Amino acid sequence: MTALAADLQEDKTQMTQRPVIRSFFRALTGTVGTLALSAFLTGTAFAQNAFSPAILVNDAAITYFELDQRARLLAIMSAPGNPEELAREQLIEDRLKAQAARQIGIEPSEEGIQSGIENFAARVNMNPEDLIKALSGEGVDAETLRDFLASQITWGAVVQTRFGRNAEISEDEIDRAIAQNSGAGGVRVLLSEIIIPVTPQNARQVNSLAAQISEISSFEEFEAAARTYSAAGTKEDGGRVDWMNVTKLPPALRPVLSAMRPGDVSPPLQLPNAVAIFQMRSVAETGRAAPNYAAIDYITYLLPGGRTEENLQEAARIRATVDRCDDLFGVAFDKPEELLTRENKAPNEIPKDVGLELAKLDDNEISTNLTTANGQSMIVLMLCGRTATLDEEISREDVAQSLRNTRLESYANSYLSQLRAQARISEK
Repeated sequence: MTALAADLQEDKTQMTQRPVIRSFFRALTGTVGTLALSAFLTGTAFAQNAFSPAILVNDAAITYFELDQRARLLAIMSAPGNPEELAREQLIEDRLKAQAARQIGIEPSEEGIQSGIENFAARVNMNPEDLIKALSGEGVDAETLRDFLASQITWGAVVQTRFGRNAEISEDEIDRAIAQNSGAGGVRVLLSEIIIPVTPQNARQVNSLAAQISEISSFEEFEAAARTYSAAGTKEDGGRVDWMNVTKLPPALRPVLSAMRPGDVSPPLQLPNAVAIFQMRSVAETGRAAPNYAAIDYITYLLPGGRTEENLQEAARIRATVDRCDDLFGVAFDKPEELLTRENKAPNEIPKDVGLELAKLDDNEISTNLTTANGQSMIVLMLCGRTATLDEEISREDVAQSLRNTRLESYANSYLSQLRAQARISEK
């Protein structure tokens, strides 16, 4: 999901790859040793014939050479995670996107690809020729970059063609979004949530399940699904969340929720290491303006080992003895420094799973519902305070564009999950 100011009408790559593009130029100048990957890439990807199929996606082949090339490109871009695993996931999705495009007669034009390369090069202050040379020096073929960008451009066209009409925004929705993001009107929402953890091993099953849950049409079914599948602290209560002002929610969620009516269920929304689905139970105006927030001050304290009985008891002890954020430093004074982190960030800079938990808290309240990736550590999350923003003039056109972008991306993520769930994927 994008932040409110994202622009899907631009090159789709800019939306999905913005964080890694910022570090790309630094990597090209040598601070990231991408060829250090060569040992394991050579030992795995080229153990077989480089151009023999490594993976089949509905009978479309992904070769060992392509896996190696995409992993090298991702390493240069400093993409988070394991480049080899990420290359595999991206190339599988690329095949699914290409197949979906062919079904409706879409293919990238040469002009579009060249424009994508020029834009990509401009973001790292290079011209296309120098960019291609730099990549070649790191062992990445020009065709690898072309394929990477062509897939993003084609998918953007597929999404626009299939879902563009469904993303039209009404004047009422714009009014609600402005009210929600400025604090005017004091809009509150009553939600139910289902949070399902995602790992590389279960991603396909979870995405398929989340797509099915998003089709639920009754409160009773959603509550039953929450009790069965959700990992959130609200699980036993059928996923029910208390009333909250929408200005406390992560900014990326607000446009999605503003389009929902009571009974509506959101498409699957990607969180760090999880998928979230929401059902709107009620919407109300308080008659009093709620502030929008410029920054949120919070602390995360990690309890290694995950949600063990010992950690649950320690979390309960912390909750009972800590009254304010500064007290947590006393709890952690003899522990490794990296376990406790205090942040003061703009809402759109906070990970969406953390932002969602913070939205449920008042100052100096604690949540113990989150864990780090794969449950390795339990997170004690404490809200220290929120800083309200000054009123700013909001462009209706910008708000409408942001609502369209967010809605389109939600449709795109849901559609891709369905394509993956229906696909035949086999590894050689």
